[in-house]
Amino acid sequence: METRHCLDCGGEVSGRADKKFCSDVCRNSFNNRRNGDNNNLMRNVNNILRRNRRILADLSPTGKATYLRNRIVELGFNFNYHTNIYTTRKGATYYFCYEYGILSHNNDFITIVHRKSDDNSGKESKRE
Repeated sequence: METRHCLDCGGEVSGRADKKFCSDVCRNSFNNRRNGDNNNLMRNVNNILRRNRRILADLSPTGKATYLRNRIVELGFNFNYHTNIYTTRKGATYYFCYEYGILSHNNDFITIVHRKSDDNSGKESKRE
């Protein structure tokens, strides 16, 4: 029988015929190294989205609030990252970070809204 070698450390692999690593440590090390760049990018984007959501949640405890744009930026909100965009029939565009949305006004004010899911229909609606 041919000797198999670990894809990470090169050590001898024993056990199942399709086994590729000599231990869980080598398997984890190999996969972490292989996916490191992608994981770092995704982790950074997710951290920005979580921070944005936390800022919006803290600023609108009742579900709706209006602030100066500069106030939100000072808290670390990054307007380049959001999870989805919703345009109303009247043409207003909300940028959502998960269930919290922002609507920019022409006079540098931002309105924050909270969209909660409607348990009966499965559709989402904005809390007023």
